[in-house]
Amino acid sequence: MKRKMLFIPLILFLLMVIPLLWQLVRNADGDHPANLESALIGQPIPTFHLESLFQPSNIYNQDSLINGKPFLINIWATWCPTCQMEHQFLNKLSAQGVRIVGINYKDDRQKAIVWLNELGNPYSLDLFDGNGMLGLDLGAYGAPETFLIDRNGIIRFRHTGELNIQIWQQTLRPLWEQYLKESK
Repeated sequence: MKRKMLFIPLILFLLMVIPLLWQLVRNADGDHPANLESALIGQPIPTFHLESLFQPSNIYNQDSLINGKPFLINIWATWCPTCQMEHQFLNKLSAQGVRIVGINYKDDRQKAIVWLNELGNPYSLDLFDGNGMLGLDLGAYGAPETFLIDRNGIIRFRHTGELNIQIWQQTLRPLWEQYLKESK
């Protein structure tokens, strides 16, 4: 009987480790933690009214973004080191014709303007979300986060973290091309 009791800690350990290993294997198969599910996938962009980053007198809403073609929404901030890491790649995407709407999130407006003037501006439209309400409505955890929006203003994909060449090639580009074809 005492011998059997020695196996109880091993069995408990295995019961804890097996679910963790299963989660690791699942993530290795493409269920990347940065590709977060969102309650908004399949839903329209939330209603908002935001100022232009550069021209505060210009106010935009969700309908201002929709032009019959897909686009990306990128939530960014100057206080975000990962945003700086992805910025050069966003400039390249923009130069290739990918429309990106920038949402400057909980930031200092002047710092954001200087940032874009110095590092280049990949955004076709720059919006200022100083209080973070649109980010909150989108379910953003922080910055950077990128959303793929279809031609009708429906959220189709969400990526949390740095958008780089690997994420673009493996995940976003195929979706982008699919929604681009549908818009023609």
